[in-house]
Amino acid sequence: MSLQTATAAPAVSAKPRTLEVRLAADAREIDAAQALRHRVFHGEMGAALDGGVAGRDVDAFDAACDHLVILDHGAAPGGAVVGTYRLMRRTMADRCGGFYTATEFDIAPLLAHPGEALELGRSCVHPAYRTGATMQLLWQGISAYVLRHAVTLMFGCASLPGTDLDALAPSLAYLHRHHLAPPALRARALPGRRVDPGHLAVHATTSNEVAARFEPRAAVAGLPPLLKGYLRVGGFIGDGAVVDHAFNTTDVCLIVPMDSVSGKYARHFLNRVG
Repeated sequence: MSLQTATAAPAVSAKPRTLEVRLAADAREIDAAQALRHRVFHGEMGAALDGGVAGRDVDAFDAACDHLVILDHGAAPGGAVVGTYRLMRRTMADRCGGFYTATEFDIAPLLAHPGEALELGRSCVHPAYRTGATMQLLWQGISAYVLRHAVTLMFGCASLPGTDLDALAPSLAYLHRHHLAPPALRARALPGRRVDPGHLAVHATTSNEVAARFEPRAAVAGLPPLLKGYLRVGGFIGDGAVVDHAFNTTDVCLIVPMDSVSGKYARHFLNRVG
């Protein structure tokens, strides 16, 4: 599947809707993506957004990025934006002073990685479209973009909902124990913002009652589906976490070297769009 700003990708039927995934083609579609982001982040997740545009999630990085969108052509003329993902490559980051992830993590190890780097961010889907078929479209769109630009490394801030560290301790400790990136790719939370998952684990396991929460299956169940998907394909997380009060989330640095994407997932996602 080709993924270009000016050329629409083949539509994918998801009866009774007809969905299409491609890059936003114009300012109207980018505006619709920003409106969807505001609805999800502010309306559902309780984010305190201050982008200067009413009803929109807008920041200084938007103008330099590509915006992946899922359009429902059965919902509105020209298609209604029902899903979005923000994509930023190295040259784009250079135009706006760096990657968004660098506001929370020291990403020097990721910048040193050879080849094209792709930052993933601001992902959201309209509540009525949160299905497996929609997730497949997002994966296919990202995969097409990765192939087109010969991306060797994907990364971004992956958010766990809420800022209650006691409640999030099982998930954070699980990620730290089982999915920590190798040293050469280990981005680290910035000093002063860092939450240490290892410390959370030690603190929380001082009582048997809380220790029971650290059973791996329970910890995995608490992870957002998209983050679990990246871990399945061979992703890692960086060292430490960051509480983002503005978005009412706690963030980890997601890192996906493309040469580590496990075989069956590479065949499933990449070959379908090759």
